[in-house]
Amino acid sequence: MASQKSATAPASETVTLIVRRTIYASVERVFEAWTRPAHLKQWWGPDSVSCADAEIDLRVGGRYRIANQFPDGKLVWIVGEFELVAPPHKLVYTWRLEPDAQASERVTVRFEPRDGATEVIVIHDRIPNMAIRDRHEQGWHGCLNGLAEFLNDA
Repeated sequence: MASQKSATAPASETVTLIVRRTIYASVERVFEAWTRPAHLKQWWGPDSVSCADAEIDLRVGGRYRIANQFPDGKLVWIVGEFELVAPPHKLVYTWRLEPDAQASERVTVRFEPRDGATEVIVIHDRIPNMAIRDRHEQGWHGCLNGLAEFLNDA
């Protein structure tokens, strides 16, 4: 699912991660859960991480901020800007940890109808290396598990 980066690859080469999950809810409900701060705060975060705050300006050029709160109380902000907003089927946005000065990564999320359910496909690219890619994979699986639980309980 992810491209492999060789040990001799140039520093400019990046890695891509693709994570998929079927959510038993309509495309509209899944898109809404992903894009409304009140909903996002209830499910976002890798295992053992909660969403302390979320701000979303859902328009091309609009910005978002999501606060991941770790069990020790530490906050890490994920920030970015929407490059594409196509409700309820697709989002594309930049991804950066604040205040990290590294180049922005990019996330594309597709919401595809599947017999009354929705397949959520997360394509996270421009990842600097495999170690960060592996952390993102763990995080996205935790987030998608939380999304599935939230929508099943809603």
